[in-house]
Amino acid sequence: MKSVSLITFGCAKNLVDSEVMAGCLREAGYALTPDPGRSDIIILNTCGFIGPAKDEASAAIENALDLKKKRPSIKVVVAGCFTERYEPELRPKYPQVDAWVGVKDYDQIVSIVESRGFRASGRTFLLSHRTPRALSTPASWAYLKVSEGCSHRCAFCSIPLIKGTYRSRPISSILKEAERLAAAGVKEINLISQDTTYFGGDKESSGGLVRLLLGLSRIRGIAWVRFLYGYPEEITNDLLEAMREPKICPYLDIPFQHAAPALVRKMKRAMDGNRALRLLDRIRKNLPHAAIRTSLIVGFPGEGPAEFKALQTFVREAGFDHLGVFTYSREEGTAAFRLGDPIDERLKQERRAEILGLQAGISASKLKAHVGRTLDVLLEGVWKDDTRTLVGRTRFQAPEVDGVVFVRLPFRSDLLFGPIQKVEITASDVYDLHGKMAG
Repeated sequence: MKSVSLITFGCAKNLVDSEVMAGCLREAGYALTPDPGRSDIIILNTCGFIGPAKDEASAAIENALDLKKKRPSIKVVVAGCFTERYEPELRPKYPQVDAWVGVKDYDQIVSIVESRGFRASGRTFLLSHRTPRALSTPASWAYLKVSEGCSHRCAFCSIPLIKGTYRSRPISSILKEAERLAAAGVKEINLISQDTTYFGGDKESSGGLVRLLLGLSRIRGIAWVRFLYGYPEEITNDLLEAMREPKICPYLDIPFQHAAPALVRKMKRAMDGNRALRLLDRIRKNLPHAAIRTSLIVGFPGEGPAEFKALQTFVREAGFDHLGVFTYSREEGTAAFRLGDPIDERLKQERRAEILGLQAGISASKLKAHVGRTLDVLLEGVWKDDTRTLVGRTRFQAPEVDGVVFVRLPFRSDLLFGPIQKVEITASDVYDLHGKMAG
């Protein structure tokens, strides 16, 4: 039995693609191992979205090829967005790589590692409920990818260049996959895509996400349903109404990117800070306990002191529960590429730190309000090697991007608890909560 080490970089959508490759390999009799140094095959599923991700991918390829120098029998396969975007340049740079796989043929990974011929696909791979998948997340939750590609044309974004236009999965296929996950003990479903609120829009079907959410809420065994990444303009009143269903987490991930009107127009986005604040007010009136996350970009061409001040004011007034900040990365093929990259990287990093520092105070204040409350917490497992501390999340914390809840036990634990427990919150810090089992 040959062993495979599959290493994933980038977003949760990449992780699902890796789970598909792992599922196909496992069905074919391969053993999965976390140790690339002791494996027969190393597969790198890369990200090519922005500069730092490309640097990380290049470093990973070089590390894998260093292992191949020591043991020439190792087969190195480089997959994912980095390959899809830059394969013509990468092949001569890394001739020792055994195979290159873009984003179209993840389900053909067995044929690829065995150097067998296969019929290549002409478009980005989109899984179905029949696709093998080896979950890599904790047993209590899973990601569920609902679409591929994106039909928006934000000036800074390379995703449409890599993945193509938007394609939704059939709702029936998604529900069947969710039923299988529920049967395996999964309690929380996290819907992911490039633009989840657009789900069904490519099929000229309005309200697709609402129908999907309501369908998922009827699946026995699923306790929480969360969807990640939504365009501001696609947050409808019908969607907010559907989110009142008890199983639907009142959580919205809405990347606004910036607040200054002139900069938002340059980004080819439609919602500036004033409109965004009105949207947030509408959300909170419809969902009083909604948790809202956003992502922002600093250092976009044209961001002067006035524009950055507008962004700071927006963050203060918006009162986000969670916030991420990226520094602008100039990407070939995007509409913003012609604008250059005039803002010094050091200044970008300073502005990023300022926004994160501002958000830290907001986050700490919001979390402090939960001290003394008893909350439902989805347990994920033991914290590192501390068998007296469990780690989990509330309904207002998404996996891998938000904070967590640390649950301290008076005794050693082998996780002899149900996945969702009542936890009394005893303390908070900037991003995380601390508590103990209620009662």
